[in-house]
Amino acid sequence: MKRFAAPILIIAALAALALWGARPKNPPRQAQAINCTEPTAGCTFMHDGLTATLRFSARPEALKPFVLSISARRLRRASVSFQMADMDMGFNRYELLQDAEGNWTAQVTLPVCTVSRGGWVAELTLDSRPYALAFNMR
Repeated sequence: MKRFAAPILIIAALAALALWGARPKNPPRQAQAINCTEPTAGCTFMHDGLTATLRFSARPEALKPFVLSISARRLRRASVSFQMADMDMGFNRYELLQDAEGNWTAQVTLPVCTVSRGGWVAELTLDSRPYALAFNMR
């Protein structure tokens, strides 16, 4: 009986792990849209019940770095990645860091789009809340 104890425990542990992995997951939260016609002029939106501002330092161009900054009180963590609809743009996630004035910034670079499309979405995560800013490069 002792001979079978270890294999039975391993099989039971693997079965439990499989059941745990198959359990229903919480669906991802729907991203809140940030409406903004000109990100270089700045965009305001609500985060955690307070006004926040997002700004691009320059008009985005592929492979040309620009600074994305966010000003939001009580913000503890921020990241951004850039995607296009129906196109994998690879891994391009940036962590924003808080500066001395309390703004969150990152120098970011848009990946190259080989089909010359200009419609992008900045997928922001602020304190684990998703936001989406649609913008054009042209």
